[in-house]
Amino acid sequence: MPKREFESKNLFLFLLITFAWSWGFWLPEILWDVRLFAAPFGPMVGALVLTHMNRGSEGVKTLFKRGADFSFRKIWLVPTLFLIPFIYALSLFLAMRLDDFVPDLVAFSQPIIIPIAFLYILILGGPLAEEFGWRGYALDRFQARFSALGSGIILGVIWGLWHIPLFYMPSQQAVYSNIPFLGFFVGAIFLSILFTWIYNNTGRSILAVLLFHTTSNLAVFLFPAMESEFGGLYSIIINFLIVVVIVLVYGARRLKRPEH
Repeated sequence: MPKREFESKNLFLFLLITFAWSWGFWLPEILWDVRLFAAPFGPMVGALVLTHMNRGSEGVKTLFKRGADFSFRKIWLVPTLFLIPFIYALSLFLAMRLDDFVPDLVAFSQPIIIPIAFLYILILGGPLAEEFGWRGYALDRFQARFSALGSGIILGVIWGLWHIPLFYMPSQQAVYSNIPFLGFFVGAIFLSILFTWIYNNTGRSILAVLLFHTTSNLAVFLFPAMESEFGGLYSIIINFLIVVVIVLVYGARRLKRPEH
């Protein structure tokens, strides 16, 4: 089988395993409000199963080692840790000024909450469960066929659709009740492009996207712009403008400047 066809098959199997696992474990929560914490790990399961099938235990070890790869240029810690918090902080500021929104900044009244929330989000809030699959496995295979920008958009569409069950869960209503799915879906695409940019410029470091995903989720908690009427719209607009600048500066093909 030609390599391209082989990898297309692997991508299809990855998505099949990912959606079957996650949606299967999310179904009891939708129907009976029974939470099964294994559901978000669908992308990791898909990546581990296919990596082991094709590359054995050594391939799995290599995949996990990339989750501890800190060899990238440390300047990339700035956008990795602070870009999304900046977007939400600015969105919140606009909501406060334009909409007279008064936020409850509970995290800043008790700062000890912030590192605890960071660790909780990293381990149980999505990043660890997802990034070995979405970026660590799928993104490289998409980029082998499409541009970096195109790959980010495609993966963003898939990633957004993967979240659909969360909008029907009683336990998630506090998080998703104020977020129209279309807005969430568009935001997921823009965020996926930023993930691709971070990933490509840190030498395909899964650790970098783990941190980026964590700070992205943490920012929603720290700066609750989404609780305002138009905060979500402000964040999408700001995100879009940042994506446009990045594409213009780094190029759509690789989202990465040529190395000299």
